[in-house]
Amino acid sequence: MKAYERLLKYVTFRTPSDENSETTPSSACQFELARFLENEMEGLNLSDIVLDNMCYLYGKLPATSGYENVPAIGFIAHMDTVSDYCNHDITPVITENFNGESLTLPAGITLSVHDFPHLNTLKGRTIITSDGSTILGADDKAGIAEILTMIEHLQKNNIPHGTICVAFTPDEEIGRGAEHFNIEQFGAKYAYTIDGDTEGEIQYENFNACKADFHIKGFNVHPGSAKDTMINASLVAMEINNALPAMETPRGTEDYEGFYHLVSMSGDVSQAILKYIVRDHDKNLFEAKKNTLRLIEKNLNEKWGGGTVTLTIKDQYKNMSEIIADCMNLIENAKTACEHAGIEPLVLPIRGGTDGCQLSSKDFHALTWELADTLTTVPMSILLLKAWI
Repeated sequence: MKAYERLLKYVTFRTPSDENSETTPSSACQFELARFLENEMEGLNLSDIVLDNMCYLYGKLPATSGYENVPAIGFIAHMDTVSDYCNHDITPVITENFNGESLTLPAGITLSVHDFPHLNTLKGRTIITSDGSTILGADDKAGIAEILTMIEHLQKNNIPHGTICVAFTPDEEIGRGAEHFNIEQFGAKYAYTIDGDTEGEIQYENFNACKADFHIKGFNVHPGSAKDTMINASLVAMEINNALPAMETPRGTEDYEGFYHLVSMSGDVSQAILKYIVRDHDKNLFEAKKNTLRLIEKNLNEKWGGGTVTLTIKDQYKNMSEIIADCMNLIENAKTACEHAGIEPLVLPIRGGTDGCQLSSKDFHALTWELADTLTTVPMSILLLKAWI
């Protein structure tokens, strides 16, 4: 079966994760895809197949004769999708011999070259989208399709290999995909997460990340007698945001440049809340950004009175590059794999996070090879195989 044929099956399962849920998985629907994949793994004669009660699915392709002592290598993808635009059935649309121009989908939405300039690089290719009324869910069902297609390719072509460990996880889209990952059950010390963007991208540097919430307590009195007494929480919130570097936002930064991102704001005179995410690849610059937030809290409490501003910072994930530095041979293998397949490797920083970075911090070297979201005409099984031969 071709990778795209698997993808067309998997995307019909709606698997949005739910950031407001306190359960694992965050949405029961993820189990539906997990059980389907469990059956497919059994059909591919994988061993040690386990679907646990938190919706983590594991399996192994045993080593071929003579390769039992070759170190195991792992491949990981996630089953959940974002929750946006995922409230009814998903209808995949196949566009063959794409002309490289703006594409109008059946639901009336146009993917314009102006907004998505990479479209013109896909001229002559077959592309898969949704009908425009929902997401497609290629992130990360394309990764799942690639991994299982690789497994099938190895078996059909009797290609010798060491043990291959596979894991499909829930809740990656809400940052919880690695929380209950069973490293012992998985069985590999090194792995590639197949979850990305442009073909040929190899990514192993991600942001250091945290959440930062400001809670502002105001003092509300009648405006007619508010002289030197009123503290307008919403205005203090504006002071906080104005104290941040104006250009260090997602819109104003790229590549390795970090940012402060105001995700939401709410409030009135009595109270206000600002919610930020803070990102930087460099750990020292990341700490400096957090110290800037702390300084704002300190200065505004000195100005308006203690307890007016309360800052809560919660670390989310770290840059895995420091851990990957000890096993760069696997990155070089991924580059070689692309070259053998006739694809120029693109080593780019991740302007975000991944299961891989969280797993890397769990005494587990999970490398991120970002290839999942663009199913190419090049057999992905060959690309993956070359990564570890």
